[in-house]
Amino acid sequence: METDIMLDNKNVLTMKLLHYFITEKNYNPIILQGVENEIWLENLDEDCEVVRIVTNYIHNDEQYNFDVFKTKRIVSKIKKKTFSFHMNVMSIFLDLGDNVTQDLNENPKLMAINVKDEDDITNSDVIKKLFPDLSKKMEYNEDGLELFAKITSDINKHNKEDADRLENVFKDKGPYITYFLIALCIIFYIVPILLSQYNYIISSYGVHGPSIRFGQYYRLLTGIFLHADIIHLTCNCYALYIIGSQIENYLGRVKYFIIYLFSGIIGSLFSMTFGGDAISIGASGAIFGLMGALLYFGYYYRVYLGNVVKSQIIPLILLNLGLGFVLSNVDNFAHIGGLIGGAMMAMALGVKDKSSMFEKVNGWIIVSIFTVFICYIAFIYSAV
Repeated sequence: METDIMLDNKNVLTMKLLHYFITEKNYNPIILQGVENEIWLENLDEDCEVVRIVTNYIHNDEQYNFDVFKTKRIVSKIKKKTFSFHMNVMSIFLDLGDNVTQDLNENPKLMAINVKDEDDITNSDVIKKLFPDLSKKMEYNEDGLELFAKITSDINKHNKEDADRLENVFKDKGPYITYFLIALCIIFYIVPILLSQYNYIISSYGVHGPSIRFGQYYRLLTGIFLHADIIHLTCNCYALYIIGSQIENYLGRVKYFIIYLFSGIIGSLFSMTFGGDAISIGASGAIFGLMGALLYFGYYYRVYLGNVVKSQIIPLILLNLGLGFVLSNVDNFAHIGGLIGGAMMAMALGVKDKSSMFEKVNGWIIVSIFTVFICYIAFIYSAV
């Protein structure tokens, strides 16, 4: 009896479809509470972001219309979680009754096909357009229980590889660059005080527009390691430890270090451009750059970090920018510049296993154009 159920045509189609979408197209299952007899798969990098395999029997138009209504509600929730403005969905019905007379593709964003056998997949215009190799990939030399064993083994192997990649991304690798940057900030604060040179160091190495335009370009970098007092130092070091350790783990030490320095320099350029002739110091511009990089990383891993991005990362950025406009003696221009610089450099460097070469090339083009533009504004336009 169990063998007869396993060899049912609907189950065979389901397994073949799962094998294709998971192992060939890198779709991942979506866990949905209270949803039965249907499998939801997502891959936000595909033109069709969500695929539904529906094994439930749909008897008539009323049941079909309810299924469409339910699908729209679930898709709306997925869009909010993944920050997607639009989402194409394809429903593959494996047990659609003859009493269903509705046009399955009335809504172009909610495509649907009725599949009774593999010929329906071969003849489907929707499948030919979105997944032209699906029919060929559903051809197997195995059949029966041997086919089930192969498909199950392949899916398990693929899922394990995905789990290993995720573990490698999110596991703690040790924030050694973060410790190094914190140590530099502390040294640049304590040593000048011990040598009674604190005011001299601030005036000589802080971000100061006229001095930088005169040729003291090193101030663009040295200023991000100087701090006004112990509270300023402590707050920035704490923020650097919390945010920096995450970015160092997620993107790697080299990319993290590049993003930090580039964000700090862009923040300094914004400060000298829009902040007047006052001296600006502090690592907060670079830290905002790390926030921008974290936001970019979170976009690619929004299936896993969607709630964190909405509830923690974005509110943290908005709160700190808001405080910068309210509180005095806060260089919010450096914050804004660092935030933009960090996001752009993260795009140029890319997210491992996620960013395409096209995206990274575009990122470098944007970084280059933006850097030239802000340098022109800072050194030429603002100096007039």
